[in-house]
Amino acid sequence: MDMYAVRTLRSQPSRLMLTIGGVALCIILMFFLFAVYRGAADGSVEYIRQNRTDLWVLQRNATNILRGFSLVSAVQGRKIQQVPGVKSISPVLFVLAAIQKGDRDRTVFLTGFDPEKNIGGPPRLVSGRNVVRDNEIVLDRSFAVKFKFKVGDNVEMQEHSLEVVGISTGTNAIVIQYAFVSVRFLQTMIGFPGIATCYLVEVDDKNALPEMAGKIRKELPRLEVYDHETFLENNINEMKSGFLPLLYTVAAIGGIVLTVILSLLLTVNILERRKDFAVLKTLGSPKGFLRRLIIEQALLISSAASVVALIVFFPLVQVIEKISPEVSTKSTVEQIIAVIIIVEIMSLISSFLSIRRLRSIYLMEAFI
Repeated sequence: MDMYAVRTLRSQPSRLMLTIGGVALCIILMFFLFAVYRGAADGSVEYIRQNRTDLWVLQRNATNILRGFSLVSAVQGRKIQQVPGVKSISPVLFVLAAIQKGDRDRTVFLTGFDPEKNIGGPPRLVSGRNVVRDNEIVLDRSFAVKFKFKVGDNVEMQEHSLEVVGISTGTNAIVIQYAFVSVRFLQTMIGFPGIATCYLVEVDDKNALPEMAGKIRKELPRLEVYDHETFLENNINEMKSGFLPLLYTVAAIGGIVLTVILSLLLTVNILERRKDFAVLKTLGSPKGFLRRLIIEQALLISSAASVVALIVFFPLVQVIEKISPEVSTKSTVEQIIAVIIIVEIMSLISSFLSIRRLRSIYLMEAFI
């Protein structure tokens, strides 16, 4: 790295610090967006990922539980159980419900499951225990923190009082959080005994899943059957289709702002040192020296901004999650490396945009 590039940047320390700060803010925005995406991705589908079963049976044309609609009757459930090769079934019911807290309602993705089957419940508990009785509920950790619920509290739901017996994690989908009750209680609360959103099916022969899915479809043509991996992929794709476009748009805006800030600084620096650069040209500076100088300046600024962003990002995330517990983030080394690579590419683009100014510098300007 040419020391002249460092000296030219240090000649305007205030401007340099402001530029590094602006670029660092853009990088922090990118870090945050990717972290939120990863947190939302895990929170949205972790329930499905952890509740591993052989087959998911839903109403026909329903492909997911995130934005799909499915109703399966008790009669259909009994017919599924009677299909040869089916070992056990477990009903799960999903309903958007409101929990009363003072004079306000808080919406949750209420999940009813059969506690006796040990499947369909919360992926992981961070405190307390799982639901055992009909008057019990497990809340998501971020929801509980935000609204100050703890194990042992009672919550009101449509004139029913439920005791909070556990706090779960991996159940925060950012815009809404899961809560868990017994499926019998939820069916009673909505007034439809025996109804379910889907059935989780275990079969005798794990190597014959396609054949078992075909048997269930043949017996119950109004239902659709998915193996676990296919159903998980369906939900991941649904989550991506609703979330990724927004993520890419905001991240792209951040990248454009970063490029503009860096291009402006480099261009202003070239204009201010126009005579110096003309002198260097007159003295016969090596071919490509000035171009390399601008590129080095861009890489220096982006590298310094990346370091600042890394130092600030993690404490900032902790503050954000404390203020807004429903904002769940997850950062990985791969994400951070990807953002830094993107930033370096954007800095190179900025330098190439600024280098065009060098063409307008003529040798005679050194004598003016």
